This record gives sequence, C-alpha cells and structure tokens, in this order.
Amino acid sequence: MKTACYAILFVVLTGGIVSAEEKNAPITYPGTLEGKSVHGYDQYAFEADGIRGLIVAPKQVAADRPWIWRARFWGHEPQLETALLARGWHVVYVDVEALFGGPEAVARWDTGYKLMSGSVGLSKKPVLEGMSRGGLIIYNWAARNPEKVGAIYGDAPVCDFKSWPGGKGKGPGNQTWWQDCLRMYGLTEEEGLRYDKNPIDNLRPLADAGVPIIHVVGAADQAVPVEENTAILKDRYEKLGGKIEVISKPGVGHHPHSLKDPAPILDFFDRFRKK
Repeated sequence: MKTACYAILFVVLTGGIVSAEEKNAPITYPGTLEGKSVHGYDQYAFEADGIRGLIVAPKQVAADRPWIWRARFWGHEPQLETALLARGWHVVYVDVEALFGGPEAVARWDTGYKLMSGSVGLSKKPVLEGMSRGGLIIYNWAARNPEKVGAIYGDAPVCDFKSWPGGKGKGPGNQTWWQDCLRMYGLTEEEGLRYDKNPIDNLRPLADAGVPIIHVVGAADQAVPVEENTAILKDRYEKLGGKIEVISKPGVGHHPHSLKDPAPILDFFDRFRKK
C-alpha cells in the first residue's frame, strides 16, 4: 500500500460537505502498485471483500477528491480519463464483466462504493461512466443510490436490455448473451420481455435527486439503436424534470466511442461543479 496526504477544501464534486477530519485524512490506496504506469500515472490493482478492481491516481489530487467510475471496457478510448487525471481526478474500475448490470453487479458496486468513499477517502459523489453495455450497471446502481451520484456519462449506452442483447427491436442483439443476461436477472424469456426496471423505466429517483446526465452517441448506431435507448431515456428524463444533454455524432455507428476531444464532456462536468 502507498499513502499520500493532501489537504482538501470543503466543496465536494457536485454538492455535499466534507468534515474537518475528512479534509485532512490521507488517501490510502488498496492493493498493489503495479509495475507499470497508465499514461504516466500510477495504477493500483486490488482485491477486497469479494471484488476486483483498479485505481489510477493523479499526480496531484484535486481539492474535492473527485473520481470517475468506469463501468466496462477499461482503457478503451481513454481521452476523457487522461484529461481528468491531469485535473486531479482518480479513475476507478470495479469488475462486473458478464453480469449485464444485474443484482450481482449492483452488489459489487455497493462494495466498491463503500471502499472508495470510505477507507480510500474519495468524494461521496463520483461521476459514473458507462460505455455500451456499461450503461446497464451505471443506471441500475444509480437508481438505487441517487444521492451518491455526482453525474452520469453514458457513451452509446445500453438503456434497455430488450434492445441489446435482446435484439427485440431494430438491432441484431446477441442471443447467447441474451440468455446469459436473463440468467443474471433470474428471469424467464417472458419475464424479461415484461421487465420494467431497465434504465429507461427507472429514472424518477435520478430526476428527483437532480442527477445531471450526458450521453455521447453515434447517430447511425445499429448495435445499440439510439431510438431504442438514449432517445427514449432523454424524452422520459426531461418529462420528469431531469437535466440531460446528448451529443450526437452524425454518420457514426456504435464505434468509435467517446470524442477525440473530450472538451464538451469536461465542460458539462465543470458547469455542474460550479453550482
């Protein structure tokens, strides 16, 4: 383990106050400092309380100890994360591969949150980042813990498992993964088709908590069609009074993810940090 001490102010990522004790507490990274760096930053690999994960630490921690919690596809299109590391953010990953955002994935994230906001000492309100199928876990966990979420960033996110991997709309889906997904939720095929707790169905807790949302999508996405996922979520969230922005990339499919220049996403975070 490696400990680094930093003084922090009283402003937390998107609201909330830290105590005098917390502001002077050291950051203790769990696990092992790996013998490699990620874009010039230290990476720690850890196993604790039945979960596995990674933490990348900035060279100088920002005053409010912000962090972005990446759901899936660690290291893919990392330009947002590297920009945030340069600003003093931590980047965190807790493995929920092949769980499709189901109950086991949510339980693992409960454990991960307790670790990061507790003994590690990061902000109580991380930003959640979900690429593609990562949309399922970020929204499912956030809906159960809206008071613990600073913002949501979805990148071509799955917002309804009937769309993907189900393939029950315009997209092809994946029937092997659809059966795996149903097993993760303990559902039959018929129950899966009637399931009403997908991200598009479970937005009121986030709207009531005022969680800001930004999505980046490819307008020509055939794997995770926008009209079955982000478009429905945006319409419903706005009707609930929620704040959501969508950046659409004309002519782009499911790939490439993110933006070459992540400035619009960073600007979105900055606007809500100032409130």
